[in-house]
Amino acid sequence: MKQAKRVFGHRVRQGSTGVLIGAIGAFSADTAQADQPLWELGMGAAALRVPHYRGSDQSHDWLLPVPYLVFRGSFLRSDREGTRAVLLDSDRVDLDLSFGATPPANTDDNRARAGMRELGATLEVGPNLNMVLARGTGWKLDLRVPVRAAFTVASHPRTIGWISNPVINLDAQVWGWNIGLQTGPLLGSRRFHGYFYDVAPAEATAIRPAYAAGGGSAGWALTSSASRRVGSWWLAGFVRADTLRGAAFRDSPLVKQDSNLTFGFAASWVFFVSDSRVADSR
Repeated sequence: MKQAKRVFGHRVRQGSTGVLIGAIGAFSADTAQADQPLWELGMGAAALRVPHYRGSDQSHDWLLPVPYLVFRGSFLRSDREGTRAVLLDSDRVDLDLSFGATPPANTDDNRARAGMRELGATLEVGPNLNMVLARGTGWKLDLRVPVRAAFTVASHPRTIGWISNPVINLDAQVWGWNIGLQTGPLLGSRRFHGYFYDVAPAEATAIRPAYAAGGGSAGWALTSSASRRVGSWWLAGFVRADTLRGAAFRDSPLVKQDSNLTFGFAASWVFFVSDSRVADSR
């Protein structure tokens, strides 16, 4: 077993529950080789379609810049498992920080929330426990258990509870592509669900009754992704399917459908590669 290592930092994980960071994090960014550059740097763009919120019947298209950064240091790492500084690392278990986010939903653009308070962006942060369940040549199966506190992103941030998305995650090499597949339930506190799905009495209408969301289940999610290097180009795509069946807030008048699809594609040109080489840490 490797010697356990403790450092401070963060990891942006694939399939993060937060829609935008989770979507971009679904783009894996590495290839498995025995000898690789210490670091690589590039820049590109991603096109995403993201629902206004889970359960919304409206979506928003995003075109975002995507930096390509790979660093394969002993402690600080940025590769196909995310950008992170590991808090605890061993052959089977590691602990790091997990991040997530949700984009704002402008009430002028969302029919279900017309006349309601602005649904601002949120940021989530908390510990993430990762346990390797099985591995073989070119593949790894692990369990990831993040628990994150959520905050509003505004001039006066405030906490809005917690969220968790434990997943079974499979990473594999298939015909030169890095393939990722993960699935698991979503859980959240009453305050977190209430931020998105509560309807205050003052916001109620004849077709939108007052509502208070409960805590607990938030449904289920399945995410698949693929990426590869082609010369100096890095290409990636992902699809995420969400269901709200069994969610504690399923009866909210703001939930307009049981399922959502989030998907996107990214391309980056890698223009700097270090002369220093390191062995693949995996």
